[in-house]
Amino acid sequence: MTEKDRFIIEGGHPLGGHLRVQGAKNSVLPIMAAAVMCRGESRIDNVPDLSDVRTAISILRHLGAKVRREGASLYVDASSLTAHDIPDGLMRRMRSSVFFLGAILAACGRCEMSYPGGCELGPRPIDLHIDALRELGISISEEGGRLTARVEHPRAGDVHLAFPSVGATENAMLAACAIPGTTRIRNAAREPEIRNLQEFLNAAGACILGAGSETIEIRGGRPLHPAHIRIMPDRIVAATWLCAAAAAGGDLFLDEAEEETVATVCRSLRRAGVRIDRERGGLRVRSTGRLRGGEVIRTQPYPGFPTDAQAILMATLAKSEGVSIFVENIFDSRFRHVSELVRMGANIRTEGRTAVVCGVPRLCGCEVCACDLRAGAALCVACLAAEGESTLFHVSHIDRGYENVIQLLNQAGASIRRVAGEEEGGKSGM
Repeated sequence: MTEKDRFIIEGGHPLGGHLRVQGAKNSVLPIMAAAVMCRGESRIDNVPDLSDVRTAISILRHLGAKVRREGASLYVDASSLTAHDIPDGLMRRMRSSVFFLGAILAACGRCEMSYPGGCELGPRPIDLHIDALRELGISISEEGGRLTARVEHPRAGDVHLAFPSVGATENAMLAACAIPGTTRIRNAAREPEIRNLQEFLNAAGACILGAGSETIEIRGGRPLHPAHIRIMPDRIVAATWLCAAAAAGGDLFLDEAEEETVATVCRSLRRAGVRIDRERGGLRVRSTGRLRGGEVIRTQPYPGFPTDAQAILMATLAKSEGVSIFVENIFDSRFRHVSELVRMGANIRTEGRTAVVCGVPRLCGCEVCACDLRAGAALCVACLAAEGESTLFHVSHIDRGYENVIQLLNQAGASIRRVAGEEEGGKSGM
């Protein structure tokens, strides 16, 4: 797999059968970071095979942890850490590398790293992370694009987040585990992935209460031992396959999909005319591929509509009857997929944080380019629903968050193949 790989997708094939929802990327990465705080070998099950996971493994090994993978299980032994920094090259590969800040501070008392990379979604400063850690008495200096943090005068107490940031909440949780006393995170993010992190830390000997609510309490200073955890199903992947079946049509069962974590997406799809039923072990989605628009979707922190599903639902409703409106309240630059959908025949206008989608009866296959992870997933959904053949470039973005995409979709009835390298006249240099 290379950055110049592309997907060739023949649209118009309904989806059917079963798709298993993989383990959650946004859960496994902070839990992998937390494993450096546990002296001994921890086991993490249901780990998806993603490029971001492989980057996190490289970071763990750089820190001196021993890591091995056996199938879907990852074993992390952090008994003998030898480093407290993360090289710039690894930081640039993914934004989630910032989760290691709180974990390394808890394990080593100091940490050095550059600013993280990942998808370009407009300004996503880590100021909230830094402010939260400083409230815990951690000194952080910034120079030349690098952060140097030290636990010099730690203090437990209240941490007030100006916005319920998932990353800042998790970094504060990790760092607070090593600080004696009771820390309370106010206005905490409520995402289910944070509950999964709490489950792992408590299994390792921590005492954390309230994950999933607006206030999380950490009783810190307890030594942590190795722990065993199973990663929750990925709710954004579940939302993607729900939207794919809705757009392309068909009858598809999603193994391990949890409706409560994708409730807002299910609600929008049902209003569009899609049938979604909770059945034993997952969700069944049935669609004719003929959808109704008319939705007003506003992205919000959990349990509101997830920003990660905004582009994916927009691609689904691009081929519909009626007008749908999307208001993006989380990130500034999350409409970069719109121009590519328009190339396929979609009628979408944007102004500021609002996109107006006037549904069209058909999308046409063409060459399109993924600019980030969720835009790539959205374009994949659009290509599955389009008439004719599409070429989707920059699919390395999709590799960051989706496991075995081609195998899974083809098993469900799609027609998609991966081509390596460049073709003359293609868009892969964009």
